[in-house]
Amino acid sequence: MPIQAKIVLRSDDVAGVGKERIRLLQTVAREGSITAGARAVGLTYKAAWDAIDAMTNLFGRPLLQTRTGGKAGGGASLTPAGIQVIEAFGRLESEMERVLRTLEPALDGSGISPINLVSGFFMKTSARNTLRGIITAINPDALSAEVAVAVAPGTTIHALVTSESVRALGLHVGRHAFVLIKAPFVMIAAGDKPPETSARNCVRGVVNRCESSTVNAEVVLDIGDGKTLAASITSHSVKALGLRVGSPAYALFDSAHVIVAID
Repeated sequence: MPIQAKIVLRSDDVAGVGKERIRLLQTVAREGSITAGARAVGLTYKAAWDAIDAMTNLFGRPLLQTRTGGKAGGGASLTPAGIQVIEAFGRLESEMERVLRTLEPALDGSGISPINLVSGFFMKTSARNTLRGIITAINPDALSAEVAVAVAPGTTIHALVTSESVRALGLHVGRHAFVLIKAPFVMIAAGDKPPETSARNCVRGVVNRCESSTVNAEVVLDIGDGKTLAASITSHSVKALGLRVGSPAYALFDSAHVIVAID
């Protein structure tokens, strides 16, 4: 049976960043808008935005340049980083297929598929927020350590991990790392002044999107450098806080609710 490599990169939800999301990126660029691109690949507008946010957070650079007006209610085009990601993904896929084809004869009759050898190499996570950054500080004690990860200019996220995790992951200042935060762990405070809080992380942003149902709501903050943080709160809280697109707000969460991962 011919081998086809399926590449899945680290991301912030179960599906990961694979061919489907790269295809979405290509389609949005071809159609000229997120609305039209989402429709072409069979996604809702919100699902398309979630996927684009995930890719932006993963790669650390905006992949699309959006603008008001234009076809289908708004325009979108690839940034130079977006073009590079698509091209690199294609080369990675081709190279992986070549490598797997060379392994197949050596494994013939063993009952082991080349896919078995690489299936554990890719991390999947249900955390809504996955942000790439650089470790800027590690403050250890006997059993634990606080790891500071700069994810955007002026924005640092603090994670509380065990000292053993620091050693096992090989964490050190200057290393690239991911921080993962589940959306229900993120609280929102409205306003442009930092609130008084015991939460270790207090990240300033601007409401980028706000999707509400009868009971629950998802608030997405733009925290700069094209990156976002999503919070899952109640619809009542959205109304009480007066949250709307463009309003300043803070994302609050404890360092113990932050997971650190590496490539």
